Amino acid sequence: MKIRRIAILLGLFTAVAASGFALWRISSTRAGRVLATAPVRKGEFLVIVRCRGELKARNTVQITAPNVPDLRVVWLAPAGSPVKSGDPVVRFDPSSARQQLDENQAALRQAEASVLQSQAEARLMAEQDKRDLADAEYEVEKAKLEASKQEIVSRLQGEESRIDLGLAQEKLLVKQAKLEFDQASNAAKVASLARQRDKAKADVERWKNRLERMELSAPIAGVINFLANYSQGWMNAKPFKVGDQVWPGGVLAEIPALETIELEGKVEEIDRGQIAVDQDVLVKIDSLPEITFPGRLVQFSPMTEMGFEWPPTRSFKAYASIQKPDKRLRPGMNGSMEVVLRRIPNALSVPAKAVYTHNGKPIVYVARNGSYEPVTVEVEARNPDEVAIKGVPADTQITLSEPEKK
Repeated sequence: MKIRRIAILLGLFTAVAASGFALWRISSTRAGRVLATAPVRKGEFLVIVRCRGELKARNTVQITAPNVPDLRVVWLAPAGSPVKSGDPVVRFDPSSARQQLDENQAALRQAEASVLQSQAEARLMAEQDKRDLADAEYEVEKAKLEASKQEIVSRLQGEESRIDLGLAQEKLLVKQAKLEFDQASNAAKVASLARQRDKAKADVERWKNRLERMELSAPIAGVINFLANYSQGWMNAKPFKVGDQVWPGGVLAEIPALETIELEGKVEEIDRGQIAVDQDVLVKIDSLPEITFPGRLVQFSPMTEMGFEWPPTRSFKAYASIQKPDKRLRPGMNGSMEVVLRRIPNALSVPAKAVYTHNGKPIVYVARNGSYEPVTVEVEARNPDEVAIKGVPADTQITLSEPEKK
C-alpha cells in the first residue's frame, strides 16, 4: 500500500511538472513570435547634433552690500522667489547706524553752539577794542590840545605836554594793533569752529545716507539668487542667511534677466565642424519634457574648455537663445539642445534601434502575417533617435528588436 501511494504521488507530480513545462514552452514560443513594432513615419526629418547643457542668463545684475561698517542681515527675500523691480530683497540691522547718527547729530548741535558762542565773543571783543581805540584817539587829541599851549605856558609844561602826546600816540598804535590782532584771532577761531561744524554736518549726512541704505531693493524684475558666504572658509561656504555678518561692498545676490536666458551646451570636438552660428536649435529641458523650445545658435567658444567633472574632459561651449522663454525656466536647469544641421522634407524615418546590419548592408524586419521578413534599405541620414531610409513604404510595421535566428 505504501509503495502504491508513493507511485501514485510520483505520477501526479510528474504529470503536473510536464503540464507546467508544456505551458511554459507554449507561452515562450508565442512571446518569441510576437515582437514590438512601429510604423514607418513620413514627414520632415531633422539631421541634428545633440549636446547636454544647462540654462544660464546672459544678463545678470548683482546686488552688493552698501559701504557701511558692521552690517548684519535681519531679513532676506525667499531664495528663488520672483521679484519685481523695486521690491525689497535684503534688510540690515539699522541699530548701529542709528546710534552713530544720533551721536553725530549731538556733535553737530554742539559744534553749531560753539560757532555761535565764538561769533558772539568776537563781536563783544570787537566792540571793546573799538571803545578802547576811541579812548586812545581821544587821549591823543587831548594831548595835541595840551601840546598846542606850549607857546603860552612854561617850557617845562610844554615838554610834559609833548611827552604826553607821544605816549598817547603810542597807546593809539597799540590799540589799533590789538584791534587787528583780535579781529584776525576771532576770525580764525570762528573759521576753525565752522570747519568742525561742517565736518559734523557731513558726518550726519553720511550716516543718514547709510541708514537709508539699510534696505536693498531689486534693480530689475527676475528671480533672486543668494550667493555663497565665504567668510567661514571655502569648505563651509553656504548661501547668505539671516544673522550673517556682511562685509561692505560684498556681493550678496544676483538677479538674472529671464528674458535673456539661454542654454549653454557642451559640443564634442567631432561635432564642432558641423555647427555654425545662426543655425536653428531645439531646446529641451529635463524638468519640462513635454515642451520643446525653438531657438537659434548665437555663439560658440573658439577653443575647447576644460570641464570640472572627473575624469576631466575638454569640449566647445555653444550658446542657444530661446525665442519664447517660459516663465518656469530658471538658470541652472539641466537640458539638451539639438542643433539642426539639415532638413529633409517628406522623408521616411524609423527608430534608430530598428535598423540592423546583414552582410554589411542595413536592413529592417517587416511584420507580415505573423512573420518577420528582412528588407534591405538605403540610409539617407541619421540622428541619435531616428534614421531616414529608402526602400520601405510609409506606415509599414517594422520590428523594434531583431527576431530570433533558427
